[in-house]
Order: sequence, then structure tokens, then C-alpha cells
Amino acid sequence: MTGVLPSQSIEKMLKTGEISVTEPVIEGQVQPASLDLRLGHIAYRVRASFLSGQGRSVQERLAEFEMHRIDLTDGAVLEKGCVYVVPLMESLALPTGIQAVANAKSSTGRLDLLTRTITDGGTEFDRVAAGYTGPLYAEICPRSFSVLVRPGMRLNQIRFRQGQSILTDTDLSALHEQSTLVDGEAVIDDGLGFSVDLKPKNGTLVGYRAKPHTGVIDLDNIGHYPPADYWEELHSSDGKIILDPGAFYILVSQEAVHIPPDYAAEMAPFLAMVGEFRVHYAGFFDPGFGHAAVGGTGSRGVLEVRCHEAPFVLEHGQVVGRLVYERMSEVPDQIYGAGISSNYQGQGLKLSKHFKSV
Repeated sequence: MTGVLPSQSIEKMLKTGEISVTEPVIEGQVQPASLDLRLGHIAYRVRASFLSGQGRSVQERLAEFEMHRIDLTDGAVLEKGCVYVVPLMESLALPTGIQAVANAKSSTGRLDLLTRTITDGGTEFDRVAAGYTGPLYAEICPRSFSVLVRPGMRLNQIRFRQGQSILTDTDLSALHEQSTLVDGEAVIDDGLGFSVDLKPKNGTLVGYRAKPHTGVIDLDNIGHYPPADYWEELHSSDGKIILDPGAFYILVSQEAVHIPPDYAAEMAPFLAMVGEFRVHYAGFFDPGFGHAAVGGTGSRGVLEVRCHEAPFVLEHGQVVGRLVYERMSEVPDQIYGAGISSNYQGQGLKLSKHFKSV
């Protein structure tokens, strides 16, 4: 069965030991098309980000780069600008034909909390080779805010696939004709293009910019923090903003996005030649996101934007990224928003779940 594996297949993998856990799986950990990964009890502060490389283990490389160890049992602060490696509670023994890809969860990305998965023998971040057997680790680098973490927290997620399941542009066009993947005109070129909304229907608020000097965010605190303590509001009356180098922004797509229940999608950054910025670190869109039957009508993509080398003018309607669609091997038993406490169904411009609603 070719495609992204659904929740019921992930449950089977947990039962057969293809996914092993050091502590029992918790409610909500299995998502429609992915598995949330949980932090273990130790964090290693390291000198620099690294990949283990062919034939070498993460533990071997930690011996080279470790500065000190932090016990997370009672909670510990991971400081802005530092790099940490945390062994995860999940490990894998994948069958030969199953590979995996990982990504930061939406709330992680919206905090500019760079979180990537590394493996033994790995030569790429967030990619797990078919048939991989071994532990998983999270590399964590807080970019805008220092964060308080504890064992069991879920910062990233992993998706499993068998075979080639990505839709061609021809297939994507046909699916749009059938299921209306975006409102308005569909720009299809190596995926489904999406643009930035800088002319809101009401008011002038178009996004948020992270403040440079803030307090710690406890990741267990939901709906807790006043946005003004951590974010500057961005307003525009002419449909333009200038991105500052090194700054982090929360913006929103102009298009409402739809992922039918038998598909999944990943948001990929647009080509670098478009501008000096990167969009969206948290890239998974689950089956059912934006699906009208489960309350998702009008769900737009939140854009996590970091400007790089030079100030850059971003204009309303500018194409900034694309969605790559994949077939599911089966329709998941649960889909996004259907009674599983999905935080961002029906969203517009929205900060992470840790902040009070504005």
C-alpha cells in the first residue's frame, strides 16, 4: 500500500514494536498522519549543531560536542541561542520499505523553536532512512524565546510513508477541480502555491514580530502569556511590510487551504531566489485540515517567516511558499479537527496556543 501511513497503521507499528517507547503512549500522541515524539529526561548542551554521519552514532558525536548535561526531570530552561540534543522516548525498527520524515509541531514552529530530528548514521535532518533501526534524538535551538521544558513534552512529530506518494502537478490540478484545495485561483507549480495576506478585510493588523528581550515561556502553559510581552504587532495600510534581517515574524496566507481526508500535505519553503527569507519551519498539514465537514472551512496557513541577509519588502499577494500533497495509504480513523482537540482548525492569523487570545 503506497502512501503516508494513517493513525491506525501507526497504532499497529506501536503494537508490533516497529515503534518502541520507553514510557507508555499518551492520549493524543498518535495524530491522523503522524506520531508526536516526546522529550526524554536528559538534554545535552552542545557546541554546535551536527549530523552523526554514515557509520557513526549520535552518542559518539556527543562525546565530541557535549558541553554539559541537564536533567529535565523537574523542568529546565533551554536558553535562546544555544543548541541542545535530547534523546527521545521513541525509537524505531522500521521495515525495509518504510521511511520517515519528521518536522516541528505547529506550536513549536510558531515559537521560533528550531527543532529537528537526528538519527544514528544520519546525513540529513528530519529524514529517517527506510529500514532504520535505532534511537531518535531532537536537536533544539530556541531562536527567539528561552523555553522551560520537561520530559514527555512533544515538540516534533514523525510521519511514515511507503513508496512514492507525492502528487504531480497534473494530479494536483485534477484534485483541485474535484475538491477545491484553495479558494480563488490555484497556482500549481511543483506543488500548490500560496501567498501572503497583507490586506486584511478588517483593520490593519497583518502579523507579529518577536520581541528581542523577553521572559521564559513554560511550554506547559496554554493560553497563559499576554502577547504584548513577547510580540510586536505589525500593521500595514498599503499592503507592504519590510522584513528586518534576523527578525522572526508570524504572518498568514491569503488563501484558505483544504486537505481532503485521504491526503496529507507538507508546506515547503519557496525558492530562495524569490527573496531573502524562509517561510514555515513546521510543515505538516494533516488529513482534514480545512475540511468543511469537520469545521475547517476557511482555515488559512500561518507563516513562520525569518528574514536572512538583507531587508526585504514583502507585498500583499506575493507567492511565498507551496504545499506539496501526498496520498494517504488509507483514510485515517481520525482526521484533523474531528473530536481530537486540534488547535488550529478554522484558523486565521494566530499565535501559538501558549498565548492569550487577542
